[in-house]
Amino acid sequence: MKNLKLIVPALLLLFSACSQATRTSGNDLSEGVQKDALNVADSLETKISVNGKVIQGEPLVMRFVVYNNTDSTKSFCIWHTPFEPLMSKYLDITNEKGEEVAYKGAMAKRMMPPPADSYTNVKPGDSLVANADLLKGYDLKTGSSYKLTYNGSNMSGLVSKDTVTFVYEDIH
Repeated sequence: MKNLKLIVPALLLLFSACSQATRTSGNDLSEGVQKDALNVADSLETKISVNGKVIQGEPLVMRFVVYNNTDSTKSFCIWHTPFEPLMSKYLDITNEKGEEVAYKGAMAKRMMPPPADSYTNVKPGDSLVANADLLKGYDLKTGSSYKLTYNGSNMSGLVSKDTVTFVYEDIH
C-alpha cells in the first residue's frame, strides 16, 4: 500500500511533464504556419471553371484541373473528385439567395482506407483534367446565378481555394 502511494504521484508527475513537453507555444504555431506556406509550392494545385452558357439539352460542364508544379510525382485519391463518375456530393453549390442547391446524384458508401487503385499520379510539371456535368448531380435552374466550391479535400487530399460563380443560361 505504501508503494502505491509513492507510485501514483510519481506517475502523475511523469505524465504532466510529458504533456508540458508536447505542447506548442504561440511562437511554435506561427513557425508551423510559415512552414505550411512554404510547402504550398510543394503540393498539387487545383483550378475549377464553369461556363454557365449552354445549348438547351447540352451538359453544364465543370472543368477541374489538377496541376503538379513540383519536380516530383504526386498522387491523390480520385474519390470525391470529377476523376470518377459522380458518386458523392463533393461540391457545395448555392444560389443567389445563399440557399444550398439539392444534390440528386449517387452517394457511394466505401470501405476505408481507400485501396491503392483509387489513387492517381500527376507527373512533375504535368496536369490532369476532368469534366463533370453539373446537371447530372445538382438541381440547377436556368436563369439563376450560382456559387460553387469544392468540398472533397478531406477524402482526395486536393485543396481548391477557388469559389466559382456562374449564371446557368440556355442559348437558343
